[in-house]
Amino acid sequence: MSLSSLFSPLRFGRYELAHRVIMAPLTRMRAGLGNVPNEHAPTYYGQRATPGGLIFAEATQVTPYGQGYPTTPGIHSPEQVEGWKKVIDAVHGKGGLIFLQLWHTGRSSHSSFQPGGVLPVAPSAIAITSGTTLTSEWRSVPFETPRALALDEIPEIVDAYRQGARNAMEAGFDGVELHGANGYLIQQFLDSRSNQRTDRYGGSIENRSRLLLEVTAALIEVWGADRVGVRMSPFGSYNDMGDPDPIGLYSHVLSRLGELDIAYAHLIEARDGAGMEIDTPQEAVDRLRPSWRKTLLLAGGFNGESADAAIRSGRADAIAFGRHFLANPDLPRRLRIGAPLNAYDRKTFYGGGAAGYIDYPALEAVST
Repeated sequence: MSLSSLFSPLRFGRYELAHRVIMAPLTRMRAGLGNVPNEHAPTYYGQRATPGGLIFAEATQVTPYGQGYPTTPGIHSPEQVEGWKKVIDAVHGKGGLIFLQLWHTGRSSHSSFQPGGVLPVAPSAIAITSGTTLTSEWRSVPFETPRALALDEIPEIVDAYRQGARNAMEAGFDGVELHGANGYLIQQFLDSRSNQRTDRYGGSIENRSRLLLEVTAALIEVWGADRVGVRMSPFGSYNDMGDPDPIGLYSHVLSRLGELDIAYAHLIEARDGAGMEIDTPQEAVDRLRPSWRKTLLLAGGFNGESADAAIRSGRADAIAFGRHFLANPDLPRRLRIGAPLNAYDRKTFYGGGAAGYIDYPALEAVST
């Protein structure tokens, strides 16, 4: 089967992509001292860069208070900015583009990550009750009950994202993506299951959408709308998320983001075994398409044929690949020629060194 749609050019904000095989933001928990990208990160990202191809760098906290997992990178210190410059140079050296995903984990964090050992923050003091979290020492523990943000603290959250966007620009990224998915702080405000506020950031869909829209506007101030995007998981239940009216909520959010004229929206579909299962059929994402007529990225368990079909049908304009890109540094080439894919090793997804990070072979190495 020809994958011509997957390998057709795409206007993406102010950029022209040579193909539509995009590397999804993938948390790897391999940052070094000071949450600086480690010495292997330039190799890892450079291996996966292609001329005119787009990479989303892994979720990166905009403030120390936003960290929620061990050894995840930040974008709030000069040392982190310098570390990211090496990554960006490696990607640009291959002719690729790279956006940074800006992150605050909110209530899914743990006090061991918080400066001064304070409780993590959230829209409401509601704990995640499913599963466990990791401490800074990699111990598995129950989630803590977070502290509800005071109304006058919320502008500080917006400012943290704004500064993170400035730092990303200083580092040399090509754009930024707001992480509004997977049960982290932005989605915690969106979904009623985690947001029980009674002020202007809670209650109605308009109020619960306010933080996402304010942060997006702050990113636009720094970058311009044509280099900003937002990632969301409208039907995801990961991290105890949920809302009784996801279509109404996310239709509203997408419509408002359209008014802000951002470059793209990035939606995560359901897939089994990912820890992000949903009760809604995958096609539910299609019910949001009428609310978003601009560039749409989809992610979630795609292969080459299903990705091409999604583009041909108009369900999506590009597809973000995660696990397959992790294990196949030359994924676009493999998909183009129909070559077999390397199998990924879940045991090396998070933490560790070079193994399972920069040692997956490219096609040339496989064939010699």
